[in-house]
Amino acid sequence: MEIMANTVTDYFKGRGAQLNTPNRYLQNQYVQEHVEGLDETFLQKEKTEIIYTFPKTIINKVESTDIGLGYSMNPYQGCEHGCVYCYARNTYEYWGYSAGLDFERKIIVKKNTIEVLEKNFSSKKWKPKPIMLSGNTDCYQPVERDLQITRNILQTCLKYKHPVAIITKNVLIKRDLDLLVQLAEHNLVHVMISVTGTDEKMRMQLEPRTASYSSRIGVIETLAKYKIPCGVMVAPIIPGINNHEIPKVLELAGNAGASSAGMTIVRLNGAVEPIFKDWLVKNFPDRADKVWSQISECHGGKVNDSRLGVRMRGEGKISESIAQLFALSKSKYIKSDERFEFNCHDFNYKANDIQLSLF
Repeated sequence: MEIMANTVTDYFKGRGAQLNTPNRYLQNQYVQEHVEGLDETFLQKEKTEIIYTFPKTIINKVESTDIGLGYSMNPYQGCEHGCVYCYARNTYEYWGYSAGLDFERKIIVKKNTIEVLEKNFSSKKWKPKPIMLSGNTDCYQPVERDLQITRNILQTCLKYKHPVAIITKNVLIKRDLDLLVQLAEHNLVHVMISVTGTDEKMRMQLEPRTASYSSRIGVIETLAKYKIPCGVMVAPIIPGINNHEIPKVLELAGNAGASSAGMTIVRLNGAVEPIFKDWLVKNFPDRADKVWSQISECHGGKVNDSRLGVRMRGEGKISESIAQLFALSKSKYIKSDERFEFNCHDFNYKANDIQLSLF
């Protein structure tokens, strides 16, 4: 089936999404009726808005068998990186916003993150399991430079000797090398750097406000130099867009010192489907239908997929060929590929009491 682009003719540079999709949970909302006048001004508003919240809970128990970690935690909701394919866009509708431009321009900050985290860690009932930072949105996105909530999380994990996993696209993680080194000495941290390709022009279209690919490879090199366990995550792989880049990404990552590698196949659930479709037609009109067809083929004829065990790797001939290419490249370039074991034995829920006693 031929896919059609959104009627908006202007392209919003520096943004992944090119429209604000309707929020399925709202009865009334602002919509774009025309591409000129007030509507154009509404969409062109570029300044990022910071919204502070004070949640009662900050840690989520991971039930999905696809993830493999105990908990996840996201100090920020929404992400200024603007990755057009991001599955986290759908969660923004729970907050009353659009999964489109709102997701990139309205950043929700969980102001009391450390207070709630300390409350969890200091409880006798708390069972330590690795906490994934950025399971939803990047914990090192631009707002972190000033607010430093992620840095404070790492300090808290170090104090309590609690294991933590990180996945990021941002070179800002190098700011926290001092903490990462100390966590690594106790086997309390593992980092995955997300690298989806090597073509900078493609990156600026696909994930416009992220660090350059070469900078991310440089992060792997730095982490490896300081003996901080790190790997590369080639995700998502989009057939017809970046699948051909798999060997080069793994070669660069392997040479930089990555000790592990992972991948996922793109899936376009919920509002991500029209957002990605609009982006695809505007950026690659000559191959939009082919790419869409290939994504569909990876998910049983649909672009969305929620099936556990299948949704992240896909199925069918295209997915199988991608998996084979990844496996061959991984065996060739990622030499160690040792399974990292988090240290959950040194956790001390009395850490805060001990620190207070020093005074």
